Amino acid sequence: MTRSSRSSKAVTTGALVAVGTMLAVGLSSGPAGANADPSASQKVIEQARSGKMPVKLSPTERGALLQAAANARAETAAAIGLGSQERLLPTEVIKDQDGSVHTRYERTFAGLPVLGGDLTVHQGADGDIASTTWATRATITVPSTQATVPASRASAAAVAKAKADDVTKAAITGTPRLVVWAGSGTPTLAWESVVGGLQHDGTPNELHVISDARTGAELYSYQAVMNGTGNSMYSGTVTIGTSGSYQMNDTSRGGHKTYNLNGGTSGTGTLFTDADDVWGNGTYTDPQTAGVDAHYGAQLTWDYYKTVHGRNGIRNDGVGAYSRTHYYTNYVNAFWQDSCFCMTYGDGQNNRKPLTSIDVAAHEMTHGVTSNTARLVYSGESGGLNEGTSDIFAAAVEFWANNPSDKGDYLVGEKIDIYGTGKPLRYMDQPSKDGSSKDYWYSGIGNIDVHYSSGVANHFFYLLSEGSGTKTVNGVTYNSPTYDGLPVPGIGRQNAEKIWYLALTKYMQSTTNYAGARKATLDAATELFGLGSATYNTVANTWAAVNVGSRVS
Repeated sequence: MTRSSRSSKAVTTGALVAVGTMLAVGLSSGPAGANADPSASQKVIEQARSGKMPVKLSPTERGALLQAAANARAETAAAIGLGSQERLLPTEVIKDQDGSVHTRYERTFAGLPVLGGDLTVHQGADGDIASTTWATRATITVPSTQATVPASRASAAAVAKAKADDVTKAAITGTPRLVVWAGSGTPTLAWESVVGGLQHDGTPNELHVISDARTGAELYSYQAVMNGTGNSMYSGTVTIGTSGSYQMNDTSRGGHKTYNLNGGTSGTGTLFTDADDVWGNGTYTDPQTAGVDAHYGAQLTWDYYKTVHGRNGIRNDGVGAYSRTHYYTNYVNAFWQDSCFCMTYGDGQNNRKPLTSIDVAAHEMTHGVTSNTARLVYSGESGGLNEGTSDIFAAAVEFWANNPSDKGDYLVGEKIDIYGTGKPLRYMDQPSKDGSSKDYWYSGIGNIDVHYSSGVANHFFYLLSEGSGTKTVNGVTYNSPTYDGLPVPGIGRQNAEKIWYLALTKYMQSTTNYAGARKATLDAATELFGLGSATYNTVANTWAAVNVGSRVS
């Protein structure tokens, strides 16, 4: 395995260190579709309309917009045709440079949360509603809001399901809540039970089980802890943000802190501190090294989102999350948890290969961004899109960081060599090369692991960025096929990033599937480049290249 320079000690304001861990965020793949080798023509590079890009909102400005939405929620509900028992709860807001405002809402029915009932209202600069994007258009109503199945029965069934999945210490977290399930089919009165404990590999368990409150039948389930796999140290000597008292507390980025769990599995652990602001030695033997990697990756990801997309932190409120390193023992994984608003990193095999690279941090932090925007449910096709989104922005951050020790590429885990074969864990240009991920959409893709179904999103993003056929980027040669054997030209990575970000933050909803993602990206392309533009047509044709929808030209 090639390692980065391990020059470890050099003094600077912030702190210098050597380390970085290449991520392996969820394996995925699976051969499918035509064995095409199309050569794409020159890329389609158009200038995005500046007025449709988000403005950077201060926490005060964002708060004021959310408060205005809350004050007008009854009027908004009536304007978009909600029933008399439905209420809107604003959760997120984006303002464009041209004054347009996009507000996300959760819904309640008769005071009960509606799962899968989220929507986004799009208003022009004049305040008039231009359109609404819905997770479901089903009429939200249930025959009764009184459960006939007791909460205890729902809890017992949820715990039994967790135990069947080899969860240890399985127990209900809190109290099951009565909800309306609208994620699929007819809206149904349901219990939502959350089961804690530890998954088979030591990952925290937050299994959500939705069951019919009148029959007890399971309607849906998903895991709220979003994880991946990987290991190694690669970022070289870097500068990180610390506080004046030499703590890993980045006061310039929302107070992001990095902690040492020292093998624990709960709590925050101990905040990393240092006597001289010179951190780590570039190897696993110094616990600070993994802390530096995690801190540096979080710093880069914060800066990428703010600089490129105008996003002020994961929640867009200027508040930093926190990182926990040295989780458990021999833990070969990393994960994001909404419940703690934090990223957590294991130390890998034999506690020698911390999973704390640029890719890992960007991937896990992006799960947080997704949780605070589209809220893509971590199951089925929406779960694959959730994982794919994290892979997409992991690659985007890696390219943007331009770190010579970890150059940007469309390979995931290329420096880890976790199997000793010298091969990456994931290939965005042709996901099926890893043996499990899928290159193309098919009707059963929502039934496989989200780390494998994400291959369709990864393949789409690569093709949209670079085009099909053989090409070399940053010294790496790719050869990306298409489902129909026809070429696609690509639009350039920066425009592809803008389209995916706008699709995620404005148009995708919690239950969006691949067909919905196609529509969301076309809506974003229309905003940025115009309906029927060369970019718009390329987006549509690139989805067809992964077997989602048809070509338009």
